[in-house]
Amino acid sequence: MRGVIFDGRQPQVVDDLEVRDPGPGEVLVGVRAAGLCHSDLSVVDGTIPFPVPVVLGHEGAGVVEGVGPGVRHVACGDHVALSTLANCGACSDCDLGRPTMCRSSIGRPGRPFSRAGKPLFNFASNSAFAERTVVTAVQAVKIHTDIPFASAALIGCGVLTGVGAALNRARIAAGDSVVVIGAGGIGLNVVQGARIAGAPTIVAVDANPAKEAVARQFGATHFVDASAVPDTTAAVKEILPTGADHAFECVGSTRLIRQAVDLLDRHGQAVLLGVPPATAEASFLVSSMYLDKSILGCRYGSSRPQHDIALYAELYRAGRLLLDELVTATYPVEDFAKAADDAYHGRVARGVLTFGS
Repeated sequence: MRGVIFDGRQPQVVDDLEVRDPGPGEVLVGVRAAGLCHSDLSVVDGTIPFPVPVVLGHEGAGVVEGVGPGVRHVACGDHVALSTLANCGACSDCDLGRPTMCRSSIGRPGRPFSRAGKPLFNFASNSAFAERTVVTAVQAVKIHTDIPFASAALIGCGVLTGVGAALNRARIAAGDSVVVIGAGGIGLNVVQGARIAGAPTIVAVDANPAKEAVARQFGATHFVDASAVPDTTAAVKEILPTGADHAFECVGSTRLIRQAVDLLDRHGQAVLLGVPPATAEASFLVSSMYLDKSILGCRYGSSRPQHDIALYAELYRAGRLLLDELVTATYPVEDFAKAADDAYHGRVARGVLTFGS
């Protein structure tokens, strides 16, 4: 079968992958569409260290083709969106409703794939850049068959991370003010999460002026073109003179992390979503934090995938959550190189790889 692998030197599309059958508590999914997220590219460029060889991809949707013993909530033929969170469901963090903190699921990649008899790792417990993948049962979330696969695929990472950061981690309240730094795939989902939460002022900041139209489509009330102003912080404070209740950094720049902190009002909180290199350090004025400001990390939208993916799918069906509009372009998996180049250069909000019907 076809798939995209990374051997430590360069990614390549191959057609001789194999995947094992699902075991107890596992699901075999025929992938129909998979979003190309910057996290996949971060594995390639080394920002995210990961063992190789690995089958890439972690944002997918498809059809259940097989289930292992003990799986009850999905059956063959069901449409599913995939999460990356293979949480155990039994540890103290899972029991407290914090599955993103499950220690059994972090940093323990499996090797369900093989090529020429040699095992390959799966990325983010998922590997959606393959025609078929095996995931734990908790990662497969049943969705309605009227949701297009290309749109459904995006729920499992970009939407879950961005909307979840707004609703679950920041807990934006109606009336709060919001600044979103970076209007890419994650940032746009933070914007629409803030809109759903009832924020009346949502300022999107990006150095690409072409992103203004889509940012406003997703719910931004203001847009600051960082490439056109001498001082982005000052430009935002012309809109929010006392600062924002919430500032989200969605780029992964230590400079912009500092900017997010500087943009906060009293009691404000900066939420970090972008992923800088693992050894990066950021600085801020300690004195500013004594105004009850907070800096919050956020893993995977602080989500509960079985609950949140199903919820977001229904919000989409009700017309309250935008998914189709996130899909800038689709590419057959053979065109992975073009999709990656478009993503690297910011030509797409989200490119989606497809594997046919």
